[in-house]
Order: sequence, then C-alpha cells, then structure tokens
Amino acid sequence: MRNHTNNRRGPDNFVDVLSQAARKPRMSLWEAWGGRAIRLTDGGFWASLFGVDSASGKTVTVDNSLQLAAVWACVRLISQTISTLPLGLYERQGDGGRKLMGEHPLYRVIHDQPNADMTAVTFWEAVVSSMLLWGNAYIEIHRSGGQVIGLSFLLPSRMQVTQNKNTLQYVYNTESGQREIPRSRMMHIPAFTLDGIMGLSPITYACNVFGSAMSAEEAAARTFKNGMMPTVYFKVDSILKPSQREEFREYAKSVSGAINAGRSPVLEQGMTADTIGINPTDAQLLESRLHMGEEICRFFLVDPSMVGYGHKDSNWGTGLEQKKLGFLTFALAPWLRRIEQAIKRSLIAPDDQDRLYAEYAIEGLLRADSTARASFYSQMVQNGIFTRDDCRVLENLPRRGGNADVLTVQTNLSPIDLLGQHKDEEHLHNALSQWLSIDGRKSPGA
Repeated sequence: MRNHTNNRRGPDNFVDVLSQAARKPRMSLWEAWGGRAIRLTDGGFWASLFGVDSASGKTVTVDNSLQLAAVWACVRLISQTISTLPLGLYERQGDGGRKLMGEHPLYRVIHDQPNADMTAVTFWEAVVSSMLLWGNAYIEIHRSGGQVIGLSFLLPSRMQVTQNKNTLQYVYNTESGQREIPRSRMMHIPAFTLDGIMGLSPITYACNVFGSAMSAEEAAARTFKNGMMPTVYFKVDSILKPSQREEFREYAKSVSGAINAGRSPVLEQGMTADTIGINPTDAQLLESRLHMGEEICRFFLVDPSMVGYGHKDSNWGTGLEQKKLGFLTFALAPWLRRIEQAIKRSLIAPDDQDRLYAEYAIEGLLRADSTARASFYSQMVQNGIFTRDDCRVLENLPRRGGNADVLTVQTNLSPIDLLGQHKDEEHLHNALSQWLSIDGRKSPGA
C-alpha cells in the first residue's frame, strides 16, 4: 500500500482561499486541519509544519513561493489564460465534421458554471493553479440520474490518496472530519508524472531554486533597510563596560538604516569605523535576482519576457508573434490536453466517448487582436474553409443565411461547386475571339 499525501494546507474551496487569505494571510495549521486531533500518521500536517527545506536554508511552501514575483506571474499567466479560453463539448459527425453540443447538460457545467459558487473561469483557474503548484488537481463529480450536474473543486492540501493494489482511495479532510470519495466520483488530473498516478509537485523539485530566490529577495530587503550601506563596525582603543556597549549600540541604531540616512555619527576620541561584507554592486545583487526569476520561468516553461524578465529580448513584430506561438505550443498545450482527456475519461459516459469530446478553442487567444482576427477570417473564407456565417457566429453575430452560408474561394469568390463547370465554354470563346482578332467587345461603329 502506498500513501500519496499532498503536503500543503488550506480551506475547503477556492472562495475560502481568497477570503481567508485577505483576512489572515497566514492561517494556522490547527485551523487548516479543522481543529481535529493530529496523529503521527498525518503526513500532510507534518509536511505543512516543516515544509520543504532548500539548500539555501529557506523552507519552501506554496504560500511563500507565491510571494516570489516570478512564481506569482507564471501561475497567473498560465491559469488565467487557460481559464478564459472557450471550452466546448462537440459531437463527431459522419462526414468528418463536428457539431457543438450547446444543449447538452455537460456543456453548461464545463462551459458556464460548474457549481453554484463558481463560474467556469474561476473554477478552471483554480484547477490549473493546483496542478502548477501542487502537481495534482482534484474535482468531485456530482451526478443525478447518471448525468453530470455539477463539479466541486477540492484543495490538494486536504486530499490523501492511497493506492492499494489497483485501487485508488481518496480521503478528504474537512472541518467536520474525514470523508472518503469514491473513485467513480473523483476527477483526478495529475501534472507532470513519473508513475502515471500522482503528479510531481514543483514546490518539492524546485525548492532549491525557489529557496535561492527567497534568499536573494531577503538580502535585497536588508540592503534597502540599511540604506544601501554594508554593515559598519566600530573599533575603540579601550575596553568598554557592558553599560557603555549597550548605550553605544542604541546610539548606532539611531544613525543607521534607510530612515536615518544622511545623519552623521559622532565618533569619540580613539574610535574608528569600518565596513564588513560585500557591497551590492560587487555581489551582483540585481543580476542574481534577475537570474533567479528566469530560473523560475524555466520550471513553468514560460518565456521570461512574458512575465517581465528577459529585458534584452524583442517584444515587437514577429518576435512577439513567435513567443506567443511558443507559449501556446510548449506551455499551454500540455495543460489543455490534460484537461480535455480528463473530461472525456471522467465526465463522459463510456458509451458516448466515441462520439462526444471536449476541446478548447485556441482561437480565443486572438480575441484581443482585432487585426490578427480579421486576417484569420479573411484567409479562412477566401480558401473555402469558413463561410461568412461561420465567422459571424465566432464574432457573436447572427447568421445572415443565403449566400453568406455558402463556401467561396478567391477565384472570383465563386461557390466551390461551380468551379470548372464553364471551363469548356470559356476555352471555345477565347479561341473564337483570337481567330476573329477581337477581344470579346464590340468595335466602335459596329
């Protein structure tokens, strides 16, 4: 038997996470675990208590990792981008096409409102954030008459997963105690995984990178606190009494630090001052912080320039276009496929999985770029892939019908079905015109 325990804490749902974080950014472990008795076998509690130690000496947790600007920016960028993409439910058609199942009950759940407390955007944002930070996302499925009617987001910090032979058991910690959730009602989405069951937590595997970044931030904060000045020591030519040392230390505090910058200390006879340590320039403090930010971006496969780093890179023209393409291909696509396949496996009945499937519309990334969107529609219409009505639907406009629902191509914008029908007549007309040395038009005076 193997016990997979997610090593973090938190309230029951994402709404509680936001509200409690606003009221009490550092909720106690006792409150997080519902005030129940803590046993030696509760690995999640002890992991939350001690955290993950890094080589820099910093204890790395989800909470203090999110206080790093690069972590916060990467998690927000990926989760908010995915959560705002249109997620649809489609049915495969016999001709190879597909039909949007807008009237299907599952469509409303995954596209509009998974539960009474969350919209689809906030729900999928929480799901993606869980995979990015904890390595796993857990969703409880609610059914009525065999049909999915709702989804509840569960915090990984309160979930305990036990593997017994080929069976997985999910136990969720609530304020009223523990409850086991049947496998049939659990939608478990692992992130990057080695065993195919549990995703790997970036907090655990990136603890040294995150810890070093925390140390760099702390060093920078201390530098600014001291007024950008290194530590100063004073040397006297006589032995001071304990009371004299304390008195001088209090005096030194009054003339040091950023608040007291500019105040000149008074040195008594026989006293000299000197500095200890390396100044920020020699320590390359700014460069170190930028480097750690880029290191964090590598863990999330995010181009540093997309979250404010990589200042030497080009963010204009084709450079920005290629970065967006790379972000979609390498950073977003794996998460999109994980969610799509998890929906098919857990939410669609086995008898319907051959014809129904969920898919994100990545064209939603063009929504804010009207020029790129217009160019995309133009190319699709001129090459006979979209009709004008198809484009109007994507722009939330009503269909016009008639010729607006006919596929056309760039050659005189003729319907595809009519291409080639007048080819023989045109050859005969051209040959006759050439023989008569006329261009098909009446000559003057005729």
